[in-house]
Amino acid sequence: MLNLERLRTLDALARHGSVSAAADALHVTTSAVSQQLGKLEREVGQQLLAKNGRGVRLTDAGRLLSEHAARILSQVELAESDLEAHRGQVAGELRLAAFPTAARGLFPAALGALRSAHPGLRVRSSELEPERCIAGVVRGDLDLAVVLDWYNKPMPLPDGLVKAPLLDDPADVAMPVGHRLADRDEVDLTEFAEDEWITWGEGEFCHEWLVFTLRSKGVEPIVGHRASESHTQLGLVAAGLGVCIAPLLGRHPMPGGVVLVPLRQHVRRHVYVVWRADADRRPSIRAAVGALWMAAQELG
Repeated sequence: MLNLERLRTLDALARHGSVSAAADALHVTTSAVSQQLGKLEREVGQQLLAKNGRGVRLTDAGRLLSEHAARILSQVELAESDLEAHRGQVAGELRLAAFPTAARGLFPAALGALRSAHPGLRVRSSELEPERCIAGVVRGDLDLAVVLDWYNKPMPLPDGLVKAPLLDDPADVAMPVGHRLADRDEVDLTEFAEDEWITWGEGEFCHEWLVFTLRSKGVEPIVGHRASESHTQLGLVAAGLGVCIAPLLGRHPMPGGVVLVPLRQHVRRHVYVVWRADADRRPSIRAAVGALWMAAQELG
């Protein structure tokens, strides 16, 4: 009889490529991962791992079993989903995450409503960047996540995930009150070729979007400061240190000394919630999606 937790460990190794990455995904030690895989090898009577430099790789038998493990774990998730749907109760534990401005803008109202309507549901939330949110849902570390993409740069969505739109989030340019363009009705991104940008962290999806968009217009961005949180960016703008993109979801309360000017391109972020298709029938998933949608409508 194959042990489900050992199959889960093998699946994590196959997905993440190393013992340490699998341990991080499963929130266990590397020693625990190695022990589980060693027991699994003894159970099946075949070598599943082979040394590969300082790490390991799956053998042919390991790849074969990992493919079965992925299907088995998906069926287990589907069975749990069907049982929860059959019971018809919004209960148990729900793990969700969102990028920081969505966590601040949506979670208080949505999670408060869930607690009031479904006291038997335990919700655990966290802030993560969109790529990490999606990876967490794929791995099963998260049940659902609020993520984003931009009007001209979609976020790739892996197979097996379902998404539902929450809101379109318009963005303006935030600049100091004394900026040369502060009295304009609208501006073009090309007009900021000589300005310093206050942007997101290196490698973050929103930073990559800004660089991609400016370069597509022939502008090489001058990045002066980086901050993941919108309020930090706006504080730096208020101090006269540069300009930034200010989506509606993350800008309130607006600090003094900052002027918002609309972009001629009508820049928007698309905000949506994602979850695994095999968990689609879970009442807790449906309740959480509904609560997030209601919170998003209140912002509009």
